[in-house]
Amino acid sequence: MRTVTAVAHRGDPYRVRENTLPSIASALERGADAVEVDVRTTRDGVPVLLHDETLKRLWDFDRPLAELPHAEVAEVTGGGVPTLRQALMAAGAHRVMLDLPGATEESVRKVVNTVRECGAGERVYYCAGPVAMLWVRRADPAAEIALTWTRPAPPRPALVEAVRPRWLNYRFGLLSSDLVARAHRDGLLVSAWTPDTARTQRRLVAHGVDAITTNRLDTLSAVLSERQATRGRAPDPS
Repeated sequence: MRTVTAVAHRGDPYRVRENTLPSIASALERGADAVEVDVRTTRDGVPVLLHDETLKRLWDFDRPLAELPHAEVAEVTGGGVPTLRQALMAAGAHRVMLDLPGATEESVRKVVNTVRECGAGERVYYCAGPVAMLWVRRADPAAEIALTWTRPAPPRPALVEAVRPRWLNYRFGLLSSDLVARAHRDGLLVSAWTPDTARTQRRLVAHGVDAITTNRLDTLSAVLSERQATRGRAPDPS
C-alpha cells in the first residue's frame, strides 16, 4: 500500500495564525508528516514566513514586505513573523516544504543559503512554478523539488530534465488516476494541494497520490486512518 504524506498547509491555519511558529507546532502536534510554509524576503534580504505581498491580511499593516527591513517587520508584528531560520529550528527533524511566492533569483539564493547554513538540506524541499524552481536547481544541484504544475498536460521533457523535480505538485482538481499513473511511470511522485474535504481527500488517495497538502489536517488524518483500517481488515471467510 502506497504511503500518503500528510502535509500541513501553512501550519495549522484554522486553529492558529498561518505561517507562524505556534502554527507549525500545532500542525506537528496533530500528526503532520511535513509542514508547508511560504517564504519571502524582507528589504534587507532576511527570509521570513509570509504568503502575501503585504502584512495587511494577517497583521493589519498595509505595507509590502519587500519595502520593510526585518527589524521593522518584527516591530510591527510583535515578533509574530518568524524568520526561515527560526521555522526550521521549530520544525526539528520534521520535513519542511518551502513555497516561494514572488521569488526572485536573489531571494531564492538567500533562502537556499539559509537552508544550507541550518544544515536542513536533507529535510527541506521546495515548491513553486518552473522559473523559481530553475533558480533553486541552479542554487543547489542537490535540492529536492516539487514542481508546481497547473495544467493537465504534463511538463515538457526538456523542462523536467532542467528542473529535475522529485515531485509534480498539482492543484487537486486537475488530478486523475491516469495523470498520477503517468507521473509514476515517469519516475515522479505526485503531491496535491489544497483539498480540505474528506470526500476530495478520499478521491485523491484512490487516485494514488503520494502527498496531500491541506488546511484540514484532522480530516486528512481521519481519511488515512480509515484507509489503513480498510486495507488491514481481514477478508470474510464466507
